[in-house]
Amino acid sequence: MPLFLALVCVASVAAGCASPSEDRSDRIVLAESQELGGYNPVAGYGELGVSPLYDGLLRPASETDTTLPDLVPALAVAEPVPLGERQWRMQLRPGVTFSDGSSLDSSDVVATYKAVVNPLVASEIATHFRPITDIRADGADAVVVTMANDADPSPHLLLGIAPSERIEQAPVADWTLNTEPVGTGPYELTSLRPDQAVFTARDDYWGPRPHVRSLVFTHTPDDNTRAQRIVAGEVDGASLPPGLLGAVAGREGITTIGVASADWRGVSLPRNNSFTADPVARTAMNVGVDRQTMIDDVLAGHGRPASTPVAEVYGDAYDPRAQFSHDVDSAAAMLDRAGWRMGTDGVRQKDGSTARFDLLYNAQDSLRRDLSTAFAAAMAPLGVEVRTRGTSWDEIDTRLDTAAVLLGGGETPYSIDSQVYDTLHTRVPDSSPYANPGNLTPPGVDRLLDEARSAGPSPDTDARYREVQQRYISEPSYVFLAFLDHTYAYRDLGWNQTAPILEPHSHGVSWGPWWHVVGWTR
Repeated sequence: MPLFLALVCVASVAAGCASPSEDRSDRIVLAESQELGGYNPVAGYGELGVSPLYDGLLRPASETDTTLPDLVPALAVAEPVPLGERQWRMQLRPGVTFSDGSSLDSSDVVATYKAVVNPLVASEIATHFRPITDIRADGADAVVVTMANDADPSPHLLLGIAPSERIEQAPVADWTLNTEPVGTGPYELTSLRPDQAVFTARDDYWGPRPHVRSLVFTHTPDDNTRAQRIVAGEVDGASLPPGLLGAVAGREGITTIGVASADWRGVSLPRNNSFTADPVARTAMNVGVDRQTMIDDVLAGHGRPASTPVAEVYGDAYDPRAQFSHDVDSAAAMLDRAGWRMGTDGVRQKDGSTARFDLLYNAQDSLRRDLSTAFAAAMAPLGVEVRTRGTSWDEIDTRLDTAAVLLGGGETPYSIDSQVYDTLHTRVPDSSPYANPGNLTPPGVDRLLDEARSAGPSPDTDARYREVQQRYISEPSYVFLAFLDHTYAYRDLGWNQTAPILEPHSHGVSWGPWWHVVGWTR
């Protein structure tokens, strides 16, 4: 018996969960790969307006995953209204209550946003809100947002709002809100254990009453176990690595899907390495890697090649010419001309330096492991030795300037500025460690990114972003590999489901088919 099927048999007996025949007509059980808890918007949970627990001033809305979603009113009654230069006013929806019974007002919005950027709180998403220079109350029922530039504030107005009384003047990792969340969303957390979280629909929700009355997340970190539990009928859905979809596809009652995302995977290159510091070497590696083969083999076809962090969904700001064409011979010739000569051991050398570097990846992420291995294999014929190693993020944090890292991006992709600025711009004092970790920036790119951020949406801004891509291609600082499709499997329980939308870096059972479960009907 194949190992996968054998484990299914074991799992169905040992798990002690629901059987396929059990009535779960108004309940959905999902296998979650991430640890349960951390339900705090100030720490980044529900940052893009997608959460069963919280609402933002705006939320994403779309009927497809092939375009950027619209950002429509949620806790606000309408889109931001310009007040003048770099200021917008937003009227709050009346009659909204939090799950603890308290009423929403402008002080809650202000307190939540101020906390995110408070150095004492030390939120990891603080830099995402750098473009907002101020947010203040305009009476109890409205807020005024001030931006550092003329960019559209909407992508920054999706953050889930917490009650001001729950905001703490302490590091966010220690907040009570992480495990005792209080939000305005359609569900409230009614039970939390290390292995299970239960979300129950609120009858006092300001929006339509959810038909799905209960969401149950079971912590299942192992990829194979999540697949086994779907087959056994113990759970109704899960996110799965693309390579595992085939193990469950075609089984009775199970549907598998890939959802397009702006979530990229790529290799950051360190400046403190003689080989990766050479712009010709970085270009040669970009030309020498076969992205489509990597997508076919590692992602089982669930992805699109990425030469830059700008995807086609960004419309006129996307430059289809800014692509690296795969050509191993051309890549080898580049290295030859730059003086990187093949050694007798099959590894190139130049002036006493060797074309060799470490590539680190998060050891718990099988997809990053497989992409790292595939990238190293693609570099070997070029005479470039890439030594892959899985490790912890704690170690990776200390090696960003000396080792390459298999990174992911696209945390806040609903504006092109959010997608590319931190990734390509020269680092600033409060940059995230993973924002352009090599600090390798092509000439002129900083200026173009700053101008685009200040100018706001326009045809001229689109042209600036196209030029950014062309300049990046001429002197790359990463080897971007692919935009992922996030892959999921679920059982058809007879619901009229909401179509998935374009996803950010974040994924899992809060996204995919379940991102807007409040809108499901029978």
